[in-house]
Amino acid sequence: MSTALISTKDFLQHDTGEHPECPARYAAIIKEIQADHDLSEELLTLVPVAATDEDILRCHDLQTISAVESACEASNNSRLRLDADTVVSRQSEVVARLAAGGACLAVDKIMQGAAENAFVACRPPGHHATIDHSMGFCLFNNVAIAARYAQAKYPEIKKVLIVDFDVHHGNGTQDIFYVDDSVFYYSLHQYPWYPGTGSAKEIGQQQGEGFTLNIPLAQRTPAQDYLRQFELGLEQIVKKFAADLVIISAGFDAHREDPLGQLMLQDEDYQAMTKSLKDVAASSANGRLVSCLEGGYNLHTLGATVKTHVKALMR
Repeated sequence: MSTALISTKDFLQHDTGEHPECPARYAAIIKEIQADHDLSEELLTLVPVAATDEDILRCHDLQTISAVESACEASNNSRLRLDADTVVSRQSEVVARLAAGGACLAVDKIMQGAAENAFVACRPPGHHATIDHSMGFCLFNNVAIAARYAQAKYPEIKKVLIVDFDVHHGNGTQDIFYVDDSVFYYSLHQYPWYPGTGSAKEIGQQQGEGFTLNIPLAQRTPAQDYLRQFELGLEQIVKKFAADLVIISAGFDAHREDPLGQLMLQDEDYQAMTKSLKDVAASSANGRLVSCLEGGYNLHTLGATVKTHVKALMR
């Protein structure tokens, strides 16, 4: 089976202006992948469909949807800020639904046997979007919506492992699953750093206690130390949690050249992590793995780094 690439030019329509999370990110990634003709031909390329209210409401309250819709309508042909970091324009709500829907489509194609795994080249990103508000460049939480979608639609998907290697802690994903033992959230991130959450003491509550694992890392942590911590965390997780589906919050801003982070990863480190996560998926989830784009803001390096990740998914 192949690797699916979920993408659409509509992701360019989320107009953020002079902002790190800009349409050029998506363009750089697709240009790099398409320039590798052998890679492009091997990928199963698919166009996303929009997530429904039902899909989104499994993770967010109705006010969150309404706030995004209202802001996009109010922006007219300009832009509007939901907060200091999060910009929307007229088409942003439509595009955000496509991002979340693309993650759900990836689940469908994997469950149908059309692909073994998938990369969703989506924007806006999602892992900062909490139950009750959008923030941190994120409107709807793509990976969380995909996890709940998989559990709701496919009886064989009971346990989902979400692994987040974005340089920023995915506070929104943690928030959504913090009292839930059916979704394990695992994050490595620079700390202290935006958004200020993600200490090692944050391990879940109530039924979800012990099903959140945060590994906070100091700025300029050497890549070899990062990878060692990553592998130790995975070993700890697989001893207690047999995932039926693995989802990656694939942020590439822990790259040493990224302007929004101060970690030291390079392309080969993302390749190594991707292969390890494929092994985890193979061990308990029949290889089922969905990767969704989160951060990564160096337009000169992002395309090549993502291509390395996609190639590792394929092989």
